[in-house]
Amino acid sequence: MLARYHKGMAVLSTDQKVVYLASPRGYCAGVDRAVQAVEEALALHGAPVYVRKEIVHNRHVVETLAERGVVFVGEADEVPEGALLIFSAHGISPAVRDLAAQRGLRTIDATCPLVTKVHQEVKRFARDDCDILLIGHEGHEEVEGTAGEAPEHVQLVDSVKAVDQIQVREGVKLVWVSQTTLSVDETMEIVTKLRERFPQLQDPPSDDICYATQNRQVAVKAMAPDCDLVIVVGSRNSSNSVRLVEVALGAGAKAAYLVDYAKDIDPAWLDGVRSVGISSGASVPEILVQGVLEMLAQHGFADVQQVVTAQETVVFSLPTGVRASRR
Repeated sequence: MLARYHKGMAVLSTDQKVVYLASPRGYCAGVDRAVQAVEEALALHGAPVYVRKEIVHNRHVVETLAERGVVFVGEADEVPEGALLIFSAHGISPAVRDLAAQRGLRTIDATCPLVTKVHQEVKRFARDDCDILLIGHEGHEEVEGTAGEAPEHVQLVDSVKAVDQIQVREGVKLVWVSQTTLSVDETMEIVTKLRERFPQLQDPPSDDICYATQNRQVAVKAMAPDCDLVIVVGSRNSSNSVRLVEVALGAGAKAAYLVDYAKDIDPAWLDGVRSVGISSGASVPEILVQGVLEMLAQHGFADVQQVVTAQETVVFSLPTGVRASRR
């Protein structure tokens, strides 16, 4: 029996072990920008540098920066007056910005530009007195920041089941926006259900789910049908990493797991496995993927084949406050 492989790959017999390495994977432009912003602030101002919440949702990145003198706080009122505070890539509400200003904090906004785009959409729709349905996960920092732009206009829709609980005003324009790191398929399932109940529902002017989230899901979908096992490198509080595990299982992988490090892989997962797919969330540095590849090589998975579904060339300029340092 022969296994199927992504176009351009050789067909291998079932007694061979192979790793499929998804591309694109790992850091997106928004994450790269945010992490660089913190590193530049450290170089320019020295420690401590304060960051509200986690700069990105990755355990390794946060722990590494903490070792260099970054102090992660829950809210701006935990920061000494006059200190430097960086807002994370997930975005903030106006209330958070106001609190930082009241405390006289110097701030650097590392919000991903694609998240900022959704914020601008919400503010524009609110000015037009629209009812806004925000598709996202309750409690996620990005959702809290986006909803905070116009809380009186925004209702959260976190599942298909939640659609039945939505109440909108008659005769008022109804629009939807979304968290940038969702599963494309899950989001469209919710939109379809919303449109069944509210035929007047209008789409945002452009896709809110970010290019990197979509690209990583497409790459996982391409390799998953041929994988006995898919390992996604990423942290459990990373929405886009968790979605990759779900996408892998939905696309046909026999098993899929999320790990922070290679040491988190249970060797028992590899019993009887001949094909392993590897991907990583958009906040994951490549060094963690290389650690997984090295671990798999020790278990006989030395043949690594790239599954390339897109080329990413997006680059964002650094935030105001650290651009001069980089120059």
